[in-house]
Amino acid sequence: MPEIVPVILCGGSGTRLWPRSRTSKPKPFLPLVGDCTLFEAALARCPTHAGFAPPVVVTGRQHLEHVEEQLGDVADAQVIVEPAAKNTAAAIALAAYRLPEDAVMLVCPSDHHIGNPQAFAEAACAADELAREGWLVSFGIEATAPETGFGYLKRGEPIGDKGFRTAQFVEKPDLERAKAFLADGGYAWNGGIFAFRVKDFLNELKAHRPAIAAVVAQAVAQGAVDGRRFHPDAEIFAGVDSDSVDYAVMENTDRAAMVPVDMDWSDIGNWYALHLALARDANGNAVRCEGPVELVDCRNVLVDSDGPRVSVVGLEDVIVVVDGNDIMITAVSGVQKVGKLSGAVNQ
Repeated sequence: MPEIVPVILCGGSGTRLWPRSRTSKPKPFLPLVGDCTLFEAALARCPTHAGFAPPVVVTGRQHLEHVEEQLGDVADAQVIVEPAAKNTAAAIALAAYRLPEDAVMLVCPSDHHIGNPQAFAEAACAADELAREGWLVSFGIEATAPETGFGYLKRGEPIGDKGFRTAQFVEKPDLERAKAFLADGGYAWNGGIFAFRVKDFLNELKAHRPAIAAVVAQAVAQGAVDGRRFHPDAEIFAGVDSDSVDYAVMENTDRAAMVPVDMDWSDIGNWYALHLALARDANGNAVRCEGPVELVDCRNVLVDSDGPRVSVVGLEDVIVVVDGNDIMITAVSGVQKVGKLSGAVNQ
């Protein structure tokens, strides 16, 4: 079987998991769930012995040191250094213009947690089969709660026994609509994981966002190789429009498909999402600490500390984070506001 090329998108501003995650070292490069970082886990899910090609990592200059340190000595890996952050359509196009036209790209964010890597691998194989038939495939992640922070995919008619047409891309809904999606059963979360052949993606990009395709192609043509690093031309790339791959391609193509998958997925998008991804005791409490922690009469509390003693008494649905001189405490209901705190914004 021809190899699938993992394209790992690395970046982020580090605000939603502040103060542990920071602009200088955002969440992909932190060991938030288990001993390895989220980026290392993303690489490990795509091993060469399972039919994956060496990875292509797309990252910015500010994260290059972390990427190369954690990437290690993976043979034939390629690191594309984005001169500027221009959203996912341009980032994926950079990788596409560096790959053979018949290669299948498996585009993966670097900052997600997947608790069932075997289910991920099976979905990748199913998506690969559809991609080789000309489909542009999204992973349709099983919706287990009425989440309002995710986009959704509406399932259309079956394509063989591997997947379905994507009948509709749905923006982040309000709570009542999300509950209706969950009750319907025909909707899945859109986790931003895609598979498509290079030539099919580029043809759709040229059809729907010709300016992005043209500018990225020129930036790659005028780029420079430095070992396993590739630097697109910065001046040319600065002129590319910023757009997501969903808006630019996936919502416009008539070849959109989805592969359903239940893989214990989380985008680790805030402190409560991390809490849910961690092992918890009988009272729903989770602890990630280097120093001593004491919880008395607590329920659904997360304590994440890099050293100082933390004692919590009689609290419920609370997050406590200690990172150096920064302490952040929030109710679960406030986790979406963490990224707006002055400490997070003014890094």
